[in-house]
Amino acid sequence: MEFYRDTWAEINLDSIKWNVKKTISELKPFVDLFAVVKANAYGHGDIQVAQAALEAGAKGLAVAFLDEALKLRNSGIKAPILVLGASRPEDANIAAEHRISVTVHEVDWLERVQLKIGQQLSVHIKCDTGMGRIGIKTKKELLHITNLILQTKAFLFEGIFTHFATADELKTNYFEQQIEKFQELLDALPEKPPYIHCSNSAATLRFKGVGGNMVRLGISMYGLTPSTDIAPMLPFQLKPAFSLHTKLVHVKQLNPGEKVSYGAEYEASEKEWIGTLPIGYADGWIRKLSGQDVLINGERVPIVGRICMDQCMVRLPKRYEPGTPVTLIGRQETEEITMDEIAKKRETINYEIPCIITSRVPRVYIEGGKVTSLSNPLL
Repeated sequence: MEFYRDTWAEINLDSIKWNVKKTISELKPFVDLFAVVKANAYGHGDIQVAQAALEAGAKGLAVAFLDEALKLRNSGIKAPILVLGASRPEDANIAAEHRISVTVHEVDWLERVQLKIGQQLSVHIKCDTGMGRIGIKTKKELLHITNLILQTKAFLFEGIFTHFATADELKTNYFEQQIEKFQELLDALPEKPPYIHCSNSAATLRFKGVGGNMVRLGISMYGLTPSTDIAPMLPFQLKPAFSLHTKLVHVKQLNPGEKVSYGAEYEASEKEWIGTLPIGYADGWIRKLSGQDVLINGERVPIVGRICMDQCMVRLPKRYEPGTPVTLIGRQETEEITMDEIAKKRETINYEIPCIITSRVPRVYIEGGKVTSLSNPLL
């Protein structure tokens, strides 16, 4: 498979593996790591990242929806897969057929499940200890659900979990309250399941997987800190896996007073070299990034004028030849543009950036220092 545009993202699978291995080395021997590969592995590529994480020691995978789990199964992945979000009860037989574990978040859901004769569905109970999304909140609900599961041979009580709302913040009061609530619910169980889990990336790295015998490694597997606030508290420096690249496709010199892009908002104040890049807001490189630097020959140059759907322009210090490589996220020589820098410019979090670099940007996979595969959904 090939691609025919000069814009691509590079996904370093060696970095994925390194982050997973280093995280496992920080955990107690009885704690398993599940790699979170929802949202197409945060935009990195679900199948490729899943395979890399499993090779690095992950015991299973976690996704948001049943569709994502089925895609992994259909690719040949046989490892345990847990759907963290809500599934339709009428689709439970599909999950059971493909050995996919699902989340139970209310009594009504469990009562509406209809499985085929001989099927067994593995379930994890979701507890809402303060996130306010899905999950049961009281001991009464928990006991009702647990009894239904234990009394029905078609259900396998595989796990129970919750999710932290503030594990990536400096203050730990709310985090500690959630742990306490979760422990109270655990203490009420008549029988403990094999998996008890609550630690996301922040709690995994900052608190060594507190609260159970399984952790769910998401953002940090991709080499990104859960928040800039806790970056100094992490036990090791993460290795980013995602970088974004393009090339100059056109270079021209503008005279003083000539303008650039829609709205004619940018005006050359002197003779200026302007380069055009084949990336725009349809690729996820949104208009808010006007003014953001990119790297050419290890030097920062700014985007000028409005970012278009498919192109944007940069002000060059001199004339460069078309075809000159440009890095939008990543390192060139001694200079680097991080995901956190782009997130700050966009007034968002680093999680969002790789997720919204659209699928029309091909992903090139690097392993062992070499290109091993690429993904281009357009072809």
